[in-house]
Order: sequence, then C-alpha cells, then structure tokens
Amino acid sequence: MNSATPFLTAALYKFVDLPDFADLQVPLQACCEANDVKGTLLLAHEGINGTIAGPEAGVRAVLAFLHADPRLATLQHKESWSPKPPFTRMKVKLKKEIVTLRVPELDPNKTVGQYVKPAEWNALLADPDVVVIDTRNDYEVAIGTFKGAINPNIKTFVQLPAWLDAQENLQGESAKKTKVAMFCTGGIRCEKSTALMKMRGFEEVYHLEGGILKYLEEIPPEQSTWEGDCFVFDERVSVSHGLGLGHHELCRSCRWPLSEEDKQSPHYVLGVSCAHCHDQRTPEQKTKLAERQRQVELAEARGEVHVGAKMPSPE
Repeated sequence: MNSATPFLTAALYKFVDLPDFADLQVPLQACCEANDVKGTLLLAHEGINGTIAGPEAGVRAVLAFLHADPRLATLQHKESWSPKPPFTRMKVKLKKEIVTLRVPELDPNKTVGQYVKPAEWNALLADPDVVVIDTRNDYEVAIGTFKGAINPNIKTFVQLPAWLDAQENLQGESAKKTKVAMFCTGGIRCEKSTALMKMRGFEEVYHLEGGILKYLEEIPPEQSTWEGDCFVFDERVSVSHGLGLGHHELCRSCRWPLSEEDKQSPHYVLGVSCAHCHDQRTPEQKTKLAERQRQVELAEARGEVHVGAKMPSPE
C-alpha cells in the first residue's frame, strides 16, 4: 500500500456447512460497520462469499472476526488496493446459495475439479486436447479472457448447465474422457461448475485455483496468456496484471463495462446510455437516468458520495 491507494479490498469465499448462517448476519454486519468496511457478503447454508473494502485496519478486523469462527478459520482471501472506496454501502445478505446455479444435488464440499496453480495454468491451456471454458457472464468475457477459451455467451451463471447440455462434443460416454478446464474471476463459480462436470461423469476436470485474480496477481505480463482486463464487481469495474486498475467504467444504465473506445460511440451519454442499451430505454427512462446523473454530479461537487446504481451480480 501507499498513500495513493489507501483502500484494501478483500475477496473471499468458502464452502462450509453453516446451518446457523442466519444468526451470523447481524453480528457480521455490525462488525463491518464498526470498522468502516463496505461491500457485500453472502451467507448461506453452504458457506460464505463476498468482497469487502475499507481502511486496512478495518478490513483486517473483519477478517479476524470471521477467522474466529472455527468453521472459517481457514478462510482465504485475495487482496488488492484502490485509491477510491470500491463500495458505497455494506450489506450482509442471506441466500439459498452463495453462488446460484440451482442444481440442488450439487455439493462442492464433496467433489470439485482438480485445482491448478496459476504457475501451471499456461501449460494446461497449451494442451490441444483440453477444452477450456470461461464460466463467466457475457459482459465479463467481453473485456478480457484467456487466449483460446470458449465463451458460452451466458447472461447469468444459472444458464451454464443448459449451455453444457447443448454442446455436442460434451455429450455421451466417450465425451466423459474429455479434459475440461474451467475458470472464473475468483474461483467460486468454478467450484460449482467443476463439481457439476464431475457429477456428470467427466473424469479429468481442472479448475484455476484462485481464479483470474490470483493468476493476474502472480503471473508477469510477459508470461501471461490473459488478454484484456478482468471485470470485478465493485466500483473499480476492472483490473489488469498485478491487480492494478483496469481501463473500463460502468454504463450506469445497463451496467456494461465500457472502454475508452466504447465511450466514443454517439449512443454513449454519461449515466444514461451506451451502444449496448441505447435502444432498450424509453424516453421517460432516459429522462430519469439523466436526472440521476445530475444528482451524482451535484453530490460530487459537494464532496459527497451518491449511492447511484448497483453493481451487477456475478450470478
């Protein structure tokens, strides 16, 4: 950390049996608020997932609070730094799943794919017999992915099983010998997607340990097979190698990540529309969005933070 990047971000998840997860909500929310930490944490019977950010001491205090629960003692997280607060509010939510796939019989605590360290990932991708699948949503893949990876073009993670069903090369008994490698932002979606492949009988299923974020943190740009930026679900919008700030900002209308080139579109109006959504908004909606943008700018002029639109969800 340096004075230019005073806010610590911690991304975390753990699949673990938490039958009393609802009882954890209030004390966890209180701990975060007491330490000036913001973000979103999801609690479910199957575990915990989320990202928090704030002053380093505050984030460390929340992590210590979590680690004090014996079931979360081995909870791991990934760190990055930001010059501005990545979140504007703190929410601890109760969910049916910490990442929604809607396959009730699936249990990542019992079986998942084989973890592959970032240092070994390039060699796996270089194997011509490996099918590499990006399990993220379409707007995430649009700004960056691994070279040669398959884009399922899904809008939400719950669409992944249906996409897999439609892939002829992944059907039948012989297909179950296919080597499949999967990756996502921080690793949690791959816990479920690789567990799904194992449940379906695939023998060799691999999973990038720590996700794209860990890869970008550890692998130097000159050795990397990653192309573009990695979308993150906070106000940074995207990160690049070394987990430095990326080159995108969010369309506050449709929440698509926009590059500098995207913002040159005649359909781009700050806070109102972009090339992806300009024809999906009525004049009345655009008027409301323009007023919201005006309120954001007035708040900024007063030195205040306007809550604005929500960030998209990885689900």
